Amino acid sequence: MSVKEPPNILWVCTDQQRWDTLGAYGNPFVNTPVADRLAENGVLFENAFCQSPICTPSRASFLTGRYPRTTRCRQNGQDIPADERLVTRLLKDGGYVCGLSGKLHLSVCNPEVTKGTERRIDDGYDDFHWSHHPPPDWPTNEYTQWLREKGVTYNTPSYNGSKYVQAGMPEEYHQTTWCAEKAITFIQESAHYDMPWCYTVNIFDPHHPFNPPVEYLERYLDKLADIPLPNYQSEELGNKPGYQQNDHHNAYNTAGWFDHDVMNESDHRLVTAAYWAMCDLIDVQLGRMIAAVEESGQLDNTIIIFMSDHGEMLGDHGIYLKGPYFYESAVHVPLIMSMPGTIQAGVRSTAMVELIDIAPTLLEAAGLEVYAGMQGKSVWPILTGAADSSEHRGSVYCEYYNAMPWHKTPTAQATMVRTDKYKLVSVHSLGQGELYDLENDPTETQNQWDNPDYIGVKLNMLQLLCDRMAWTVDPLPVRQADW
Repeated sequence: MSVKEPPNILWVCTDQQRWDTLGAYGNPFVNTPVADRLAENGVLFENAFCQSPICTPSRASFLTGRYPRTTRCRQNGQDIPADERLVTRLLKDGGYVCGLSGKLHLSVCNPEVTKGTERRIDDGYDDFHWSHHPPPDWPTNEYTQWLREKGVTYNTPSYNGSKYVQAGMPEEYHQTTWCAEKAITFIQESAHYDMPWCYTVNIFDPHHPFNPPVEYLERYLDKLADIPLPNYQSEELGNKPGYQQNDHHNAYNTAGWFDHDVMNESDHRLVTAAYWAMCDLIDVQLGRMIAAVEESGQLDNTIIIFMSDHGEMLGDHGIYLKGPYFYESAVHVPLIMSMPGTIQAGVRSTAMVELIDIAPTLLEAAGLEVYAGMQGKSVWPILTGAADSSEHRGSVYCEYYNAMPWHKTPTAQATMVRTDKYKLVSVHSLGQGELYDLENDPTETQNQWDNPDYIGVKLNMLQLLCDRMAWTVDPLPVRQADW
């Protein structure tokens, strides 16, 4: 099923935002009325998972509808191969005008290597406003150009002497605000032209450093003592992969950075408050963008997507930031899609979905042929009520192949498969693994990998993991004949 006219697409993707950072997902502390209302007016996916817990491989994956190993873009600090086909390019070929503000991160984004904007392939973006991250590392960072035009200097000092939280730029001058303003200008201008559009808003927050506007952070200070501490049980890392034990004290394998044992309860709670405050600001700017769609008369023909590329450990299991971890904190992400009159309203889908499912969904919604190289499975039937909202996939798959350079001895190579009952992680470089009984241990603290009582479950999950890995084989080239 497709809509009568090709729909516009407002695709908002944050960076490193866990699924449990919205009121709609059950968080009672955050202030996210816009995303919550979007869920009321659309479909909220309760079980959406990224295909890599790291930026570049995840983004390359969901923008192509292909697994990281298939795209060959499986790590930060590498370039996506030029022959990969992004869904934005396919939409442009189908008559869309495409734009972007914020991150792209499909190629090397190190200012010491790239003196200008990151290398681009034929990505389909006509309107391209690039800011990989807020600090002024590149002359081509449009966000810092914008600040300069306003006579403002980027500055994020420590918040009240904290080692872990900074006082971020004021809301008026924040990168999240800038991303939204670029989108709003595009949305307003597009209303005057008779052609469909897709605009991707790739906000850097709530990626570390934890630096929300002070006014947003201080809303949490009077309830700081009520903020729950990270999900961590002392000694739980004893039978888990060794790099987790190292990262417990050294985030990104950097000596003493976010040392979980050195941080006191106030430190943990302040970091969580700062992270949530960044999510609250995102919600305000999401509201401004949706208002622009509505005020320009385009709401009824615009698909609105809110999601993130992966999660954040936030101290859970004794670890901060991200890495070769497949806990729910790292791989379970928010995903909400809405379009009045076309996408069902108020549906909470319990189906297991992967972010690679988004690209074929958008092509189906636009009435375009799904690219033969895609491995995702469209959720358009769920969105429109043509399929059961509780069924889509029997499992989800995620991978980490040396995705960041911090773990060298040995290099971290790991894959995950998750069903509704179990999660298995195989750490191929160490001969170690993790197995969690999600029904009896939803907090993932008891690793059953070496428990003889779970040998049958382990073997079944290893077989499933093997099967899922086998189907990362590239669907291209397409067979031309029987022999």
